[in-house]
Amino acid sequence: MATETMSESPYPPVAKHNLARSRSKTRWIIAEDPDWSLALVPLLSQLCLQSIVKNFEKKPILEELGPDHKDFVLERLSPSLPLHLTANLISDDGYWKRCCNERWELCDVSKYGHSWKRMFFERHLENIIELFIPDLTDPKTVLDMAPLCKNYVKRLDISQLLPPIKEPQQAEEEDDSDLTCDSDSYVTSVDHFDFGILLNKLTNLEELHLVYRVKHCGMNFEWNLFEFTTRDCECLAKALKACKTLKLLRLHQSKVEDEKCRLLVKSLLDHPSLRELDLSYNIIGDRGARAIGKLLNRSKLETLNVCNNNIRGPGGQALAHALSKNSTLLSLNLRLNCLGDEGGQAIGQALLNNSTLLHLHLGGNEMSEPSANALSKVLAHNNTLKSINLSCNRLGKDGGKALEEGMSHNTTVIECDIRLTEVDQESSVCINQVVRTNQRKARKKQAQESKTK
Repeated sequence: MATETMSESPYPPVAKHNLARSRSKTRWIIAEDPDWSLALVPLLSQLCLQSIVKNFEKKPILEELGPDHKDFVLERLSPSLPLHLTANLISDDGYWKRCCNERWELCDVSKYGHSWKRMFFERHLENIIELFIPDLTDPKTVLDMAPLCKNYVKRLDISQLLPPIKEPQQAEEEDDSDLTCDSDSYVTSVDHFDFGILLNKLTNLEELHLVYRVKHCGMNFEWNLFEFTTRDCECLAKALKACKTLKLLRLHQSKVEDEKCRLLVKSLLDHPSLRELDLSYNIIGDRGARAIGKLLNRSKLETLNVCNNNIRGPGGQALAHALSKNSTLLSLNLRLNCLGDEGGQAIGQALLNNSTLLHLHLGGNEMSEPSANALSKVLAHNNTLKSINLSCNRLGKDGGKALEEGMSHNTTVIECDIRLTEVDQESSVCINQVVRTNQRKARKKQAQESKTK
């Protein structure tokens, strides 16, 4: 019977067995996975790249990959990878953009030279410094970050600096001492983050903006939270002297007075790269102004801003004396001081010998007609000055006439602010006409120069 069956089959025994096995495989594939297709099988190269992404923290592989494979890996790497791994390995701006957007809601990369990596490291380091608590935060958190970000940090904008946390027992002792001694005899010893451990390690740092204050202190407000102490000043002065690449220093709203100003200036006298100094909104007086005058004679400053301080006539004279010999300063802002006519006349006299200053702001300085007379000579003879602001001074009608006479001979000033100076309308109209004429000439000259280029 078996023989008859075999003889009736059109297939030999081996072929029949293979056919049965083939049909069995086909039935299994269709029954178990009807959507299966060879196209769904991932390429070996893709599996390898996925493995690289998964194990990147243990074994980072990136530079050995081709451009397309590198892009594949970078698009899938986690933004929360340790910085000691990614800082000097990943240069792709797309990766750092994801890191920034994951961490901060507002990200304006235009303020960071359109570099997402620079934005990340500058803001990250700023956050570390702003939350640093002396005697509590381990300095190692800053020191470990320095070698990772030194190549990318060009500017630090520090909006707060925290003081040490007072122990309850210490606070009680201070409260008891207030009952037995005058508040004037209490000397604070609050210190803040020591920039000496960091600035000399940031080899590309060009701008430093500092405010010694505490944000959002609420009901825990104390004046010593806004204190720039002598020890803070000494530490900062040493750090600034060691930071050879710094071009701009801004230390404002920090109660910098004469002695601290003198200490800072001493460290900056022979600074090789400093070009802009902003000490606005402090309490610098005449002694501090004299120190700044020495700095003008020794440095290559191009911009000086000391607005809203306590500089009076003698301080103005000291700055004027330096200005008469200076050949680098382009912008001087003395707004909201108390120069009076003593300082105003001195600066006017100095500008007759200065041929580099382009912008001068003397608004709100208690000046009157004598200052206007001195500055009118500047407008008539100085061929460099492009903008002058005399707003909020009591120049009066005669002072306005003097300025009008000086402007009638001027060909370079394109901005002249005389608002709230008690200058009569006729003089104001004449001065503004000259300004508009100078503006047209300047635009025409600029257009001609652009054509020649």
